[in-house]
Amino acid sequence: MTQILGWVATAVFVGSYFFSRPAALRAVQMVGATLWIVYGFLIEATPVIAANALVFAAAAWTCFAARKSRPTAPVAATPAQSTL
Repeated sequence: MTQILGWVATAVFVGSYFFSRPAALRAVQMVGATLWIVYGFLIEATPVIAANALVFAAAAWTCFAARKSRPTAPVAATPAQSTL
């Protein structure tokens, strides 16, 4: 079962690079990193846990930072406002 989890984590992480939208890529990378963290606990490999915790944190940081920096859409003027 542990081996299967490792292969699924590999497939998810590699598959993330086929997403063209950065937000989707980061979200799938976070899922892959989570699977790797669980795998790391199962095989008691601290470096696997630490490396993927960092990958998860970096993906989450850039995902949420990108959302915060996204400009908001301008509000369309109503006909009454356009004459002012």
